This record gives sequence, C-alpha cells and structure tokens, in this order.
Amino acid sequence: MLRVARGDQAAFTQVYDAVCGPVLGLVRTVLRDPAQSEEVTQEVLVELWRTAARYRPSRGSAMTWVLTLAHRRAVDRVRSAQAAGDRERRAALLARTPAYDQVAEQVEARLEREQVRRCLRGLTELQRQSVTLAYYQGLTYRQVAELLAVPLGTVKTRLRDGLIRLRDCLGVGA
Repeated sequence: MLRVARGDQAAFTQVYDAVCGPVLGLVRTVLRDPAQSEEVTQEVLVELWRTAARYRPSRGSAMTWVLTLAHRRAVDRVRSAQAAGDRERRAALLARTPAYDQVAEQVEARLEREQVRRCLRGLTELQRQSVTLAYYQGLTYRQVAELLAVPLGTVKTRLRDGLIRLRDCLGVGA
C-alpha cells in the first residue's frame, strides 16, 4: 500500500488482484444487484488508487481498510437509492393532488351568492336594509342609524336579529 500511495502501478496491480474479489463479494452482499455491485467495486478501486496515502498500517490490515471503504460506499449507494425512491413517491403523491378547478369554484360561488340573496329576501325590510348597508356597503352602525333615521339601538337589534335569521337560513352553526 505504501508503494501504491507513491503511484507505483505495478504495486496497484498486485493490490487490485488481492482485493478485487473480496470487495466485489462484500459489495454484492450489500447491494444484491450485479451491475451496481460492479460499478461500486470500480469506484472503490479508483478511490483506493487516489487515497492510498491515507492508509495507516498501525490501525489495521490493508484488506480491512479496503473492505471498510467498500462497505461504506455500498451502504451510501443503498441510502441514495432509498432517498431517490422516497423522492419519487412524494412526487407521485403531489402529482395526484387535484388541480384547482376554476369552473367548479365559480359555480360554487354563484350558488352561495344565490342562497344569500334568497335568505336576504326572507328578512324584514329594516333588517335587510341594515345588513346591506353595514355589511355590503361598509357603513358603521351609527351611519346606518342616521341614514335610515332610526335610533342606534334599533339598528343594532335589527342587525342582530337579521344576522341570526341569515345564519339559520344558510344552515351555518352557531
């Protein structure tokens, strides 16, 4: 390994011959796919050539170091495949979400407006005028009272009664 670290190709050939089989065997047990196993084995051997200087004989045998590199690379490949699968499943779930249906929304809005108009017609004249002025024209209760020439308390009572009747007519919970 020391000669491989210095760039000795003949030494790398010897190391390659010694570790290639065990590396492929280990990687194949982790990945189970022959094509991916061969690819990862090649990556490990290229990494071995590039990083041979990192090998420390005091920490273990060269075979142990190479097999550790191989195992880590194989596990990384499994995790990468799992993450890709997870991303694809999330994308498929997002693709199944129904798109915004503008026509349906417009139809619903029109039906709701018609129901509100029908319910407004069921109010007394003072209730309908008070609700319309306060909620559709944005006037304050005091302004509604002045405009209709009735006491403020009467407007408040008519608004409260009118809103209760609207709630009941529209089927909205209290």
